[in-house]
Amino acid sequence: MSDAISFEEPWARTHQFDPPALFDELRAKRPLARMEYPDGHIGWIVSSYELARSVLSDLRFSHSTEVGHFPVTHRGQVMPNHPRIPGMFIHMDPPDHTHYRRMLTGEFTARRAQLLAPRAEAVAAEQIEVLKRLGPGADLVKNFAKPLSLRVLSEFVGLPYDQVHRYGHAPTLLHDTDADPQEVVAAMGEAAAFFAEVIADRRADPRDDLISRLIAGGELSDEELGNMVTLLLFAGYETTESALAVGVFALLHHQDQLKALRAEPAKLDGAIEELLRYLSVNQYDTYRTAREDVELAGETVREGDSVTVSLPAANRDPAKFGCPAALDIDRETSGHVAFGFGIHQCLGQNLARVELRAGFSALLRAFPDLDLAVAFEDVPLRLKGSVFAVKSLPVTW
Repeated sequence: MSDAISFEEPWARTHQFDPPALFDELRAKRPLARMEYPDGHIGWIVSSYELARSVLSDLRFSHSTEVGHFPVTHRGQVMPNHPRIPGMFIHMDPPDHTHYRRMLTGEFTARRAQLLAPRAEAVAAEQIEVLKRLGPGADLVKNFAKPLSLRVLSEFVGLPYDQVHRYGHAPTLLHDTDADPQEVVAAMGEAAAFFAEVIADRRADPRDDLISRLIAGGELSDEELGNMVTLLLFAGYETTESALAVGVFALLHHQDQLKALRAEPAKLDGAIEELLRYLSVNQYDTYRTAREDVELAGETVREGDSVTVSLPAANRDPAKFGCPAALDIDRETSGHVAFGFGIHQCLGQNLARVELRAGFSALLRAFPDLDLAVAFEDVPLRLKGSVFAVKSLPVTW
């Protein structure tokens, strides 16, 4: 159709922190716009805040691999329908989704996450010492954001961090559109084999970790457990690491906001929410498939149509957030959709906030003169793929 935009148009950021200006035009004229996917399928893309929440909360839109039309992955490959993968509940609809997710809900409450705060703070302090030993020019991604996110999540789930070489690189490769597909498959296989070993060990020798508690529940097979561990790691590690690293990059670029935060550290929680809204690092793979014909924004979305929801565009909607292109740590950010919305809203968001708070707090205390060690324009970015990220962030102090 002549009015359908190309699938490629919404993903190339026009500035280090900004989604394409195309979204401003779409939001004003056709917030539900036709989009041509790489396999030729004509679906839709949502750019407004209200429509994003509407689609993501409407059970007439499916996220199941069994009924969905998933015309593309973040590597540009067509993904055929396939039977549901036991335990991989992110790609299920109720009641299967509900069955698996309820087993984890109590593990990720705000109260439970706060119990992990001291450990997150201790890990952050240890990584601060690593940065100090390396000295100015150290890479904040490699030596702080990655290990903080991965260590805290691994310990909580029950993955021995002293064997991180067997699983830690798999999520990074999966989210990297430039990675060799064969290398990705190999890394995924190695991680799955390691998870199976850990699960077998916990069945024989339970510990105080999530895997052991899920085993004690008695409802899950080894296959289901392995896939749930995979989902938790792959959904929770890269996103939190990227939110921390890109958040630091954004603050270092917006020195007025960094100065205000240093002057009033009590504003940190609000600053984190604003950074989550402003950056929306979960930028790419939020899509649904219509299970039936749905009337939406004056259009008829036909059964089988794909609907991509742009979280970055929704979080920059001026109808919800005044002057949305500005980073403002004093902004009222309640309701932002950086963690999604509806039944698939990020399960681990409370844990992510604990890790982000620990990371930002440690950096602000340890390095009152933290700055970039390279020019702003020379910070390498990963602009495409499911997670917006900085590949490295050399810093000085």
